[in-house]
Amino acid sequence: KAEFDKAGLTYEHRLIDDMVACMLRWEGGYVWACKNYDGDVQSDVVAQGFGSLGLMTSVLTTPDGRVLESEAAHGTVTRHYRDHQAGKKTSTNPIASIFAWTRGLAHRGKLDGTPAVTHFANTLEQVCIEAVEGGEMTKDLATLISKDTKWQTTEEFLSAIDRRLQEKMAKA
Repeated sequence: KAEFDKAGLTYEHRLIDDMVACMLRWEGGYVWACKNYDGDVQSDVVAQGFGSLGLMTSVLTTPDGRVLESEAAHGTVTRHYRDHQAGKKTSTNPIASIFAWTRGLAHRGKLDGTPAVTHFANTLEQVCIEAVEGGEMTKDLATLISKDTKWQTTEEFLSAIDRRLQEKMAKA
């Protein structure tokens, strides 16, 4: 308790249903320790409630910072995959998957002392952000703006990311 007080932290036990309601109202400033399943489900609620599961990554590191595991926290989108298998166009947001790879690449660049690798990872993340800010996005993000906002298929969005990345890397 003394260390918490010294750091300006408080501890409060809450039941999960109360905490779920609070997380949807609050604007941060708390740490929520959960059992694995509860944390998985509730982090998905937060991601969807404040944007899209397609934007959420999960990063775990060892205490010494040498080992890093990064993943797209959303899991698979089976419904979209089945549509893809049937030859239908899908609009699946790849940003979390891209960021899972870039976080791993950036960490590898840091460990190896290869700034070009870190630069590439950071540039790829930046072009993803710039694409969305520039109006190029998948359906999950477009519908957050309005039902009439233009959206891209998965392939169109990935092509936009590729185009932007090629342009930005050519300038570097």
